Amino acid sequence: MRGLDDGDGAGEVGDGRTGGDAGAGAGSRGGSPLGAGTKAAGVTAMAGLAALGLFVAACSTGGTGSRDEGAARADATAAAAPTPPAADSGSAKAAERVDPIALLKGDPKIGARVKDDLKPCVADAYPVDTSYGNLTNGTAPDVVVNVMTCGDAVGIGTYVYRKQPGGSAARDSATADGYENVFMAEDAAVYGTIDRGDLIVTKQVYAEDDPVAYPSGEDVITYRWSGNRFTQHDWVHNDYSRAVGEGDGATEQPQPAPEPSAAG
Repeated sequence: MRGLDDGDGAGEVGDGRTGGDAGAGAGSRGGSPLGAGTKAAGVTAMAGLAALGLFVAACSTGGTGSRDEGAARADATAAAAPTPPAADSGSAKAAERVDPIALLKGDPKIGARVKDDLKPCVADAYPVDTSYGNLTNGTAPDVVVNVMTCGDAVGIGTYVYRKQPGGSAARDSATADGYENVFMAEDAAVYGTIDRGDLIVTKQVYAEDDPVAYPSGEDVITYRWSGNRFTQHDWVHNDYSRAVGEGDGATEQPQPAPEPSAAG
């Protein structure tokens, strides 16, 4: 029994006075009891796990987190953006240029008088306008040819040519270039244009005493391709003001004041 008492007392003396060898024999490290060190380490580990959990929660909920420290990188944004689809290069038909003069002169539907009058104004420049576009949903763009006068550029004929597929029937009615005349209007002051798949034909309307530059009105007729020919879809008539070109608004030029006589 005394040995136990002596051992307890030595341990107490060692813990309280020396704090070194006796404490180490009792399971302490660096002067701290072993139980206390284990408890402190556990608290530190729990605090670290709690901090890590808060960091992950902030990043995943879209609140404040590492993304708030600055803007996203440009390469990351570009990688996330969807790539637009490439344009279909085959959707637009290539406009195959043709010789409008050859079309007109080789057209069996045009009379000899019009062909004889089709002459260049200067050198080899003919008074002809040519437009390309989709009017008949053919295999190639349609061609609209307008013939005008050389002096005042007044339209005298408008023609529409459509590319014909192979076949003897098509070749009989087509020109040498494989185009067929599917519309023609040979009137005074007529002009044809293409507007979003429609053929628009404008005809100037003249009264008996109208000058060429000032018609009384115009008819605007819209044609659409139906089956194998053009049919009239719309018609608009416009009346022009008769005051235009009459010179009513012209003011007289001021006359110089007479010079005083020498006697005055």
